[in-house]
Amino acid sequence: MPTFVDIKPIDTDALERVGFSWFNDEHSEYLVKESLIKITEDEARAYYDAANSLYEMYEEAAEYVIKNDLFDALDIPNTLIEQIKNSWKYERENHLYGRFDLSGGIDGLPIKLIEFNADTPTLLVESTLVQLMLLEDNCLTHNTQFNNIYENVSRKFKKISESKKGAFSRLLFACVNGNDEEKQTVKLLEKMAKDVGLVTEFSYLEDVDLQREYEFFFKLYPWEDMEDFQAEEGVSMLNPAYTLLYQSKGMLAILYELFPTSPYLLETDFCEIKGKYVKKTMFGREGANIEIHENGKLLNARDGVYGDYKSIYQRYTQFSKDGDGVYYQAGVFYSDGACGLGFRRGSEILDNASQFIGHII
Repeated sequence: MPTFVDIKPIDTDALERVGFSWFNDEHSEYLVKESLIKITEDEARAYYDAANSLYEMYEEAAEYVIKNDLFDALDIPNTLIEQIKNSWKYERENHLYGRFDLSGGIDGLPIKLIEFNADTPTLLVESTLVQLMLLEDNCLTHNTQFNNIYENVSRKFKKISESKKGAFSRLLFACVNGNDEEKQTVKLLEKMAKDVGLVTEFSYLEDVDLQREYEFFFKLYPWEDMEDFQAEEGVSMLNPAYTLLYQSKGMLAILYELFPTSPYLLETDFCEIKGKYVKKTMFGREGANIEIHENGKLLNARDGVYGDYKSIYQRYTQFSKDGDGVYYQAGVFYSDGACGLGFRRGSEILDNASQFIGHII
């Protein structure tokens, strides 16, 4: 069972000042304010090592997919294949950040990869700012948390900029109008870019004009929904089109084929497997269209809008649980290396009702 440290709840006005306005809704409170998960330095190091090892495997797997033309197996739209190939060749270093979702790592359970949110990862505001605020509000020090996300992403912006244009590139940030979480995530990224000297501009996606002179374009919008998109010549994408390969859950089956002895991977296949498994669509978010099966019996499921995608079948793994039967999943951010940790907690299938909980070492 996970262990916890009780803390003084943070003032909600402070959360709103940093743009974290979605900490609760009419149904439930999204942020755990009264406690942190307690982990050891060894556990933090294990998460760090796992994410770094997994990223290297993803790079090898992407090369394998491209060389063997396995795009259809991953449910990649035909109209994006050339962009993916070009971005792999010319924008290889432009993957700004992603988030690995992992089971285990605490409570004596082994770390296992659940999926990689490589294209449009959320939880950035919570993991970068909010959980640090929880420490500071309780007079706890920064070095008691695995959280270098702000620093790593900022450095990554500078590195990407210097590789193409020098230190003062122009960068356009965009998201859809009407979603405060996505807007504040993009605004936080924009601030990171400004901190290292980039010239930035924000636009809602529906108002974007790439005919203006930008070197880079970051959009918090799924690549799989951009089948007709073509970037303007000279504009580099963050995250690049090839991150759609990482985002596809079909990559979990490719990874297991290439690295079957990895301690971080669960048996995964494009065909139904025996025993207890989780059925997932290639693309999907917030637990939608996930099913848990055992010996031909459906045990648990979530409906969703992603049912038209192909599916993969992943061996079921045990998540950490507390005394109330609540499940815990780790999220490790990656930006030129593993750089931060946060947790979500909720039901067996974590959905949009799950809560974010910070940690302390």
